[in-house]
Amino acid sequence: MFKEIPLQRPKTPLLDSIRSPEDLRAYDEDSLNEVARQLREYMLYSVGRTGGHFGAGLGVVELTLALHFVYQTPYDRLVWDVGHQCYPHKIITGRRDQMHTMRMAGGLAGFPKRAESEYDTFGVGHSSTSISAALGMALAARQKGEDRRTVAVIGDGAMTAGMAFEAINHAAHCNANMLVVLNDNQMSISKNEGGLNTYFSKIWASKVYNNIRSGGKEILAKLPGNPKELVGRLEEYMKGMVAPATLFEELGFNYIGPIDGHDLDVLVPTIRNMRDLEGPQLLHIITRKGKGFEPAELDPIGYHAITKIEPKPAQPKAVSKPKGPKYQKVFGDWLCDLAVQDPLLVGITPAMGEGSGMVEFSERFADRYYDVAIAEQHALTLAAGMACDGLKPVVAIYSTFLQRGYDQLIHDIALQDLDVTFGIDRAGLVGEDGPTHAGAFDLSYLRCIPNMLVIAPSDENETRQLLYTGYLHKGPAAIRYPRGTGPGAVIERDMRALPIGKGVQKREGKRIAILSFGTLLPAAMAAAERLNASVADMRFVKPLDEALVAELADSHALIVTLEENAISGGAGSAVNEFLARSQRQVATLNVGLPDVFTDHGSHTEMLSACGLDAEGIYQSICACLNATEEALAAPR
Repeated sequence: MFKEIPLQRPKTPLLDSIRSPEDLRAYDEDSLNEVARQLREYMLYSVGRTGGHFGAGLGVVELTLALHFVYQTPYDRLVWDVGHQCYPHKIITGRRDQMHTMRMAGGLAGFPKRAESEYDTFGVGHSSTSISAALGMALAARQKGEDRRTVAVIGDGAMTAGMAFEAINHAAHCNANMLVVLNDNQMSISKNEGGLNTYFSKIWASKVYNNIRSGGKEILAKLPGNPKELVGRLEEYMKGMVAPATLFEELGFNYIGPIDGHDLDVLVPTIRNMRDLEGPQLLHIITRKGKGFEPAELDPIGYHAITKIEPKPAQPKAVSKPKGPKYQKVFGDWLCDLAVQDPLLVGITPAMGEGSGMVEFSERFADRYYDVAIAEQHALTLAAGMACDGLKPVVAIYSTFLQRGYDQLIHDIALQDLDVTFGIDRAGLVGEDGPTHAGAFDLSYLRCIPNMLVIAPSDENETRQLLYTGYLHKGPAAIRYPRGTGPGAVIERDMRALPIGKGVQKREGKRIAILSFGTLLPAAMAAAERLNASVADMRFVKPLDEALVAELADSHALIVTLEENAISGGAGSAVNEFLARSQRQVATLNVGLPDVFTDHGSHTEMLSACGLDAEGIYQSICACLNATEEALAAPR
């Protein structure tokens, strides 16, 4: 059991000799426990240097080794769900020497990424996709006549999503040759432990048992009556005494487990036996998140991910200016304050309570807090049903996850003009988590929906006041804010509704007017100082402050729109559409996220790469002015 994260690279001679799963398979089975120990120690060291997802990877060290040892990866397909547990997989598949670049610009991604390695068979980041993807691969192998096998590894939390069960149902219907490993690290499905269930698991997975079962059914089918059904019931009851098999068996899977996911002496032979079984198989393993590192085992939530561990400096650092609260805390404080005032308020989250700042609300208002698990579609329609009968639901959801409930947003909420407020977290770029978690499209996909109020606050205080404004609005309202801290605005405790659809001019200048939507306002102000430009904090994307846009367009030669969102269909498009509709002849420049998926890096690096820092904004405006002046000077 490790109790500290090593600051010096540990000696891992066995692990150092493994450059691929083929090297791993060259060792005998008895060596795997020592490989697991060294892999766990090296992972502690590497993640301590870079930060990143932590507890989930520690929990699947043995499973990772067992799967790569038994299956002929990458020919056999291995699909991870969510992917935050993939660090041991990356170390084993030839990327050990690159682990120091994890989640850094130009380095390894924090999730499986197809462009990074042939062993990353499917790019992930969102939950509950693994079974569907693995099923697709299994059916492709069948159609092409290839004798490859597929494995999907899914956590017990991800199994709460309907998509996982849709895939399970289809896999059984297709009788696909695939293995689903249910990694149960919270014991939320069962608490069956001990020698008895391990004993039966070995029996159920053995070739002898499965041959007897198949042969026995063929013999029984020739006897009068229905003895086959009787034997099937006896088998079901036997399994039911020691394992939660009924659900998966009824869905058409052959269920094995639960077994100890850290016991390689059980795990490897079980997986080996299951590999060659025909039809859909489900192996249920029990693991411990943070396994092998005592602090993470005691606090699996706190150690889900860690920041970079810095060595203690020889000299004390200078005292830095204290940062303001994170936007998630601004949201959480607002939610609690308003809940005191309004007994009809309820809070809903699809398994993002901690990340969205709802812990205090869940403790103080437990009877009004609904964590629906990883079920974004259900979260939205649940909110719609509550709104139908007079409650005031507030849905806290990441921008990238709201995409998964888009039909429900349109059909169940907006179409019926229901009073639901959305706190849209992680809007814009999110840094090291990369494009799977970036909120790059919400202004675009929200703006086109009738009845929607779409709001983009510029700082912490505006976030509080505009959340209140959206909540008071009788209809669907979405307030988007980024990850992390803001510029440090003074937060007014008193809540006041701001005029809907009205921006505010922050700086008066000449020739150029910058229309800023959201938290890029400080960068806009810095660029405007160099250009002597006007700046408006627009606040609302829908309805757009057309009067302010018209005033600035009539008094300036260039209108610049600024947003941390895709340019296509975003806030800048709203301004362009208004200017065209009102037949105003003014040059325009839309500055936002480019039409690519921006790779991971720090948030600062990503903003710079996209031209959304103060220097990038300044350079884009200068380039536009030069091009405009050259065009005007050209002979006609």
